[in-house]
Amino acid sequence: MMQALIPPLILASQSTARAALLTAAGLRFEVRPARVDEAAVKQAYRAEGADAADTALTLAGLKARRIRDPEALVIGADQILVCGETWFDKPAGLGGARIQLQGLRGQTHRLVTAVVCLRGGREVWRHLTEPRLRMRGFSDAFLEEYLAAEGDAILACVGAYRLEGLGIHLFDDVQGEHSAILGLPLLPLLGFLRQHDILAV
Repeated sequence: MMQALIPPLILASQSTARAALLTAAGLRFEVRPARVDEAAVKQAYRAEGADAADTALTLAGLKARRIRDPEALVIGADQILVCGETWFDKPAGLGGARIQLQGLRGQTHRLVTAVVCLRGGREVWRHLTEPRLRMRGFSDAFLEEYLAAEGDAILACVGAYRLEGLGIHLFDDVQGEHSAILGLPLLPLLGFLRQHDILAV
């Protein structure tokens, strides 16, 4: 995959799933996790009546803006799980994971997934997508086996599942780009990079 040397790419995220997606696509990039108080931003935006889409785009932009490199193209991303009126965060411990999965069981939820790209501190592209997933009505026994098998690995995942792993067994319907479900809408991002001559057409 031909990638231009300029601008260098920076992923403003500590997500191993996002980094793995870019690596698998053959991109050269640097990871620089951005420190943003996501809980405070979500709380403020919800108090103002903002929806999950606006909030996810804001968080993605904030993460990208935390990286100060005038030569680079900085990629910021965020994802909010929405089920009904509830916004889910990463679970606090396996007990929290159990509660989240019990709440999502048998329900359809959205993964509001945003990506914002900055160059020279200026926003040059944004994209939002909302994959929809329906969890099946799994048994309590299955839930306990799943939690024991996955362990602490799911604590870094909103909704307490990794679709690329055993989490696939939780679902009976998945709609949306697989990479977007993992946290980064890769096909639209690659299209943007080609349009700007960062990747070969």
